[in-house]
Amino acid sequence: MKSLSFHFRKTFSKDVFYCLGLVFWVLIVTVGTQYVITYAMLWLLGRTRLTEPLWTTVTTAMVYLASALIIILLPRFGQKLKFSRKELGLSGLLTYTDIGIAILGYILVIITAGFILTLLTNLRLIDATEAQALNYQNLTNGAERVIAYIGLAIIAPIAEEIVFRGWLYGKLRQKIHLLPAILLTSILFGFLHGQWNVGITVGILSIVNCLERELTGTIYAGILTHMIQNSLAFALLILRGLL
Repeated sequence: MKSLSFHFRKTFSKDVFYCLGLVFWVLIVTVGTQYVITYAMLWLLGRTRLTEPLWTTVTTAMVYLASALIIILLPRFGQKLKFSRKELGLSGLLTYTDIGIAILGYILVIITAGFILTLLTNLRLIDATEAQALNYQNLTNGAERVIAYIGLAIIAPIAEEIVFRGWLYGKLRQKIHLLPAILLTSILFGFLHGQWNVGITVGILSIVNCLERELTGTIYAGILTHMIQNSLAFALLILRGLL
């Protein structure tokens, strides 16, 4: 009995450290890649900050691509790089069920996030109206808006879902139960967005998208929910610029 209890504690400890290591790995690579690529682009362009939608989108795409490749592939360096689509939540094809679940998921996100943000604002703990720091302000023409939309509402949702709800959440679920896996993924995702109001909203988005993966077995519904969220946020950004 003692040996069985000791084995359980030892296995549990290994799983906890493994999961925390995964979270730390994603945190370090995501932040590090952001800084390295952004400053490299600024140096190449001879700028102090990126303001043009084209270069902002190019930089964003490079950051997401580099982060995903490093996060997913580097731990397998020197091993046979065999990845199944199922492992990343990309098995099969998008279905009508995924679309329906994505829409319902977004409704759940806005209701839950709206309630929590209103409550915290009334308690004067956060400012729910604080604008997110983006390099897409003052878009002047249609071409710039299309480029900005590609960066915010297409590239970002696909890349972030593959890394966070695909790779990270999938790895965590192999070792720990549903609730801690969702919380670890979502807290990290919210933290990486910096601001309290934005972090809470995307944290709730992450919780819903994790549940969507559990329900469907893929991340397609999560990608669509994320795209809807970012598309509407982009529309508000455009409207604010026009008013």
